[in-house]
Amino acid sequence: MPIYHHLGEIPPKRHIIFEKPNGGLYSEQLFGTEGFSGMSSLLYHVHPPTMTRQFLESYSVTPKIAIDKNIMPRKFISFDIAPQDDFLESRVLLMVNSDLQIGVAAPQKSLTDYFYKNADADELIFVHRGTGKLRTMLGNIAFESGDYLVIPRGMIYQIDFDTPKNRLLYIASFSPIYTPKRYRNNFGQLVEHSPFCERDLKLPQDLETHDETGDFLIKIRKQGRIHPVVYASHPFDIVGWDGYNFPYGFSIHNFEPITGRVHQPPPVHQTFQAHNFVVCSFCPRLYDYHPKAIPAPYHHSNIDSDEVLYYADGDFMSRNDIEAGHISLHPSGIPHGPHPKAIERSIGKTETQELAVMIDPFRPLQLTTEAIHIQDENYHQSWLE
Repeated sequence: MPIYHHLGEIPPKRHIIFEKPNGGLYSEQLFGTEGFSGMSSLLYHVHPPTMTRQFLESYSVTPKIAIDKNIMPRKFISFDIAPQDDFLESRVLLMVNSDLQIGVAAPQKSLTDYFYKNADADELIFVHRGTGKLRTMLGNIAFESGDYLVIPRGMIYQIDFDTPKNRLLYIASFSPIYTPKRYRNNFGQLVEHSPFCERDLKLPQDLETHDETGDFLIKIRKQGRIHPVVYASHPFDIVGWDGYNFPYGFSIHNFEPITGRVHQPPPVHQTFQAHNFVVCSFCPRLYDYHPKAIPAPYHHSNIDSDEVLYYADGDFMSRNDIEAGHISLHPSGIPHGPHPKAIERSIGKTETQELAVMIDPFRPLQLTTEAIHIQDENYHQSWLE
């Protein structure tokens, strides 16, 4: 995220002596992306972050692909995924390609028994239902329903939930996740016509500094496997840090929709971008105000991208038989548009209360066996009049 932030104590310059009160030096670590040219932060640890004690047996979490070439529109009932106690075990991958993975989760318990790090991908978690606290080595972020949590790759974290009734949508991106380029100026600042600004972001606070040694288990995801590694010091031992690479939150309820006299195309809803995909937020908004406007979207051809919609709340006016937690997939290569009678239904309406997350990948998605288990097999015929 191109915004500067810092917490705790840091020395006046980079790469100089930073002494502990009782003697010795704090250990400096560059936490960066794209070699030494991407966004980075400088962290100062009580103990060196390299003290590995034991590497335990790894296990595969590579998704099982059921359909690798798909052209059929599909709908998935994500609330059919059974809740699980463990945070990682609750994750169920549904769609994947070489740029990202899309899944859902229903964790019932907080992640407290171990720490987690995704060494392959940035993570974007949309909190559909639930409240709690994301605890990371760079500080904590309180979250609630409707929040996006952006967690850079390599970030060590735990997560506390207030209740067992949690529903999450998550994206693992193999490239960094940024705010939309067209809403940033040359200096990285969000411009005046952006649908949100830096004031809306939830930045890390309450830096935890644990000066503890012992056995600390970190489960590291790397190349489709989970590698359990035992470290000899607590991973949350940072006394201070500064820079541009850190986790943050953003509430979908703080997205300010862009409207017009006639229907606006999906790019106006864009919230995040990464290599070969974008994420958009469909939020409550006033409808188009031309006297002959048709609020429902026009039919359009998915030639360049698949379209995934996760329905969170409200009445999504262009679809029939859609409920919270449903996920639609409209693949590239075939047109799609409003359900029968949706266009006529929309005429004269002045506003919508819909709430949804859209993911548009620019490479086709493969479907996992778990996705097939929760699909509505008749969805592709729901456009027949």
